[in-house]
Amino acid sequence: MVVAIANQKGGVAKTTTVHTLGAALAELGERVLLVDLDPQACLSYSVGLDPDALVASLHDVFVGRMKAADVVVTAGTLDILPASIDLAGSEVHLLTKTGREHALARALEPLLKDYDAVLIDCPPSLGILTINGLTAANEVLIPLQCETLSHRGVGQLLETIEDVRAFTNPDLSVRGVVATMYDSRTRLGREVIEDVRTRYGIPVLDPPVPKSIRFAEAPAQGRSILEHAPKSRGADAYRAIAAALHDRRLA
Repeated sequence: MVVAIANQKGGVAKTTTVHTLGAALAELGERVLLVDLDPQACLSYSVGLDPDALVASLHDVFVGRMKAADVVVTAGTLDILPASIDLAGSEVHLLTKTGREHALARALEPLLKDYDAVLIDCPPSLGILTINGLTAANEVLIPLQCETLSHRGVGQLLETIEDVRAFTNPDLSVRGVVATMYDSRTRLGREVIEDVRTRYGIPVLDPPVPKSIRFAEAPAQGRSILEHAPKSRGADAYRAIAAALHDRRLA
């Protein structure tokens, strides 16, 4: 199972979703590889790495200096292909290459036998790095902030997914939306979720992930919320979503 977590809008909890779902799947006994495809390297930082001190990153794989297996780092119960700011240069490099959309898929292919789940943290754009993430994936998860106007970019992302299906990955499917920063005390969150369901016809995975300061606290400690606040409602929500993904894969 290779899942791209994508939304070109920033601040929707993409990285939190990748890290926490990865940790929750690892709790279920899955072998999990995280892929940090964002030059900001927030996922790498969140698992406890210093992106500025890395010996190698995914950029070295894209430019042909190293194989992906030699760049993988273990961080607790998870493995990660980390990012650094050098990854911004990968976009320029890839644009000059034939088959550039398949660079990540080719890099990951030798690793797939070693993992049950590969989760790709796509950057907040629809550029060549995100196209690589979508081309390498079987499914897409779309984190969506439960606030006004947050869903306006979903249509554009779905158009990009259609293009990827047409040109590079015909089997790519949309697994659904992960509703993040949900406030059950307001009507707005419920309205956003229902609007996404009716407007785009894609499922919203249950339960919605509640807004919590615990999510902001965890990355500074290099931990997921499952470790930082294991009994919180946010941790419970991600565990439930991970269990659904796990059960579906085994079905």
